[in-house]
Amino acid sequence: MISLKQLHYALAIEKTLHFKKAAEACNVSQSALSTAINELEKQLDITIFERNNKQVLITNEGKLILDKARKVKIELDELLQIPQISKQAFSAPMSIGVIPTIGPYLLPKVLPEVRAKYPEFKLKIIEEQSHVLVDMVRNGELDAAILALPYPIEGLMSFDFWQEDFYWVCHKDECPSKVQEITSEELEIDKLMLLKDGHCLKEHALAACSLQNKNQESDFDSASLHTLIQMVAGKLGTTLVPQMALDQLTYNESELRAIHLNEPGPHRTIALVIRPNYVRTKELTLLQSIFTEQLSEKCG
Repeated sequence: MISLKQLHYALAIEKTLHFKKAAEACNVSQSALSTAINELEKQLDITIFERNNKQVLITNEGKLILDKARKVKIELDELLQIPQISKQAFSAPMSIGVIPTIGPYLLPKVLPEVRAKYPEFKLKIIEEQSHVLVDMVRNGELDAAILALPYPIEGLMSFDFWQEDFYWVCHKDECPSKVQEITSEELEIDKLMLLKDGHCLKEHALAACSLQNKNQESDFDSASLHTLIQMVAGKLGTTLVPQMALDQLTYNESELRAIHLNEPGPHRTIALVIRPNYVRTKELTLLQSIFTEQLSEKCG
């Protein structure tokens, strides 16, 4: 009989492509892990991994086996949670991923209320870029992810909880006085600084301004909104900031002004993304309500 332990070991090797590292991740000896994999391959009469002293490769048949093993592990993990969560909401731990352009601004606004309502809730937060989080949700490594949409999430479901616009942030000495709204045509595109490629916030900002692409020829390649704000404060340019982040980014910057981007919105949607048929949907709906309530109160 194929054991769940064997499948667990095989998935660890798939992730690390290294028997020693997989054994360490599973807290077993390398010989025990190798024996289990050899038995699994013998039972299936298939070579899952081709290995030598230099590398580990996954065979084509092995990829099919590992895809099935992953689905079995996800289903088993969720099956074991059902008795616990049926008794009390948030009685089981949960892991949620969040992207860097949302986490620092969303979490301080919503987690205090989550903690107040569910003090025993054990929540693990993982911060990564969108494509990594989507893969982790699909693979069962995360219960859910908080993403900014639109973003490709084929095969997954989304629960929207917030929609927001962008604000143009400029130094008060370098922007029109008394202006409350600005269109993309009025922006000085050459002075507009955005995050480096790979961040969906940049793509959403460009889309909001109806710009196909912006060639950044500056000396900056920032992955942080905080850094961009400091550049604006230093009169090095302007930037676009989502509504959720405005208070934290501009709180101590009296020299800055935030002007609403007057383009059709919302400019981005924030959502919880999960696998179809995820067993803890009811709990995520509760989180969705808390998030919406807190953001409406603190960003409205």
